Amino acid sequence: MEQSARRHTVSVVIPVYQGERTLPGVVAEIAALTEDFTTPGGAVAVVTEALLVYDNGPDDSPRVIRELEERYPFARGIWLSRNFGQHPATLAGMASSGGDWIVTLDEDGQHDPAYIGRLLDTALAERAQVVYAKPNNAAPHGFLRNFASRTAKRLISGSGGVNASDFQSYRLVLGEIGRSVAAYAGPGVYLDIAIGWVANRIATSPIELRAEGGRPSGYSYRRLLSHFWRMVLSSGTKGLRMVSVFGVVAAALGLVLALYLVFAALFGSEDIPAGWPSLMAVLLVATGAILFSLGIVAEYIGVAVNQAMGRPLYLIVSDPVQGPLGAVRPVTQPALPAAPPPPPSSATNGTAPGAGPAPRAAAR
Repeated sequence: MEQSARRHTVSVVIPVYQGERTLPGVVAEIAALTEDFTTPGGAVAVVTEALLVYDNGPDDSPRVIRELEERYPFARGIWLSRNFGQHPATLAGMASSGGDWIVTLDEDGQHDPAYIGRLLDTALAERAQVVYAKPNNAAPHGFLRNFASRTAKRLISGSGGVNASDFQSYRLVLGEIGRSVAAYAGPGVYLDIAIGWVANRIATSPIELRAEGGRPSGYSYRRLLSHFWRMVLSSGTKGLRMVSVFGVVAAALGLVLALYLVFAALFGSEDIPAGWPSLMAVLLVATGAILFSLGIVAEYIGVAVNQAMGRPLYLIVSDPVQGPLGAVRPVTQPALPAAPPPPPSSATNGTAPGAGPAPRAAAR
């Protein structure tokens, strides 16, 4: 693929909760990208703004944000009225952005801004509207938390109809997609699932995670559990349908058992204890009917939940050729050589002496 000379503007969104010690270093690294730079793939990009979204944490991050605003003209503080959480804070930053692309990263320094160019190259090469950073190394959170995170994402991927294993807080999103998601997403929605509602192509790009800057994580196990549960509720109704499927299976087993009991009674089998088999058949059929009914009710609840979370019926975007993804042009193939002219014909019958018919010119 060949990159055009289009200049890609990038807005960086950083939710800030405990950034007193780590945020200055992250913003200093972003400062190196605020002049035009060329990505490894040959695209021209520039970071035009860094939006520092203060989420009312326990440290002195407000002072740090104000100092960074004075030091760097591209840094801008976004002030939330109270603590809303990482995803709402990220959405607030997306809504306030103005770049062709939006990059979201953490305040703790584990996400290296130097990879922004590689994320952009992946988006242009694969024409992806969203690119997640895919770490080659384990996150610096400890074995238990990393194991729980991987397990939770696999469960959601298996039952929710989304590839949750790719979800990362370090992501590149097409600007109009990110701002649209910020406009329609309702309370309680999981950000990456909301992005997946409207994103056409999602890709990943390899990175190396760094240490967290020596400060404790802002996520307790209680908050992590709440984070996981929000992802479950946002992931759709496929998990709810499993309840209906299990109910149908249970009812079918009950009917099979009932038929077996009738058959055994007709042919006089004496090995069946009285009462227990019939009770099990009734329980299986009744349990299956109840679970199936609950599954139907859950489907209606799922529709209401999607509406409450703001899942759009459609999203109108600009012509992709006119936007940032239109900056990629396919490599042109060299023109085929012209067909050779036919040999000269004879003056009498159009054939050379002793030869067959003259060959036709190649079809064009």
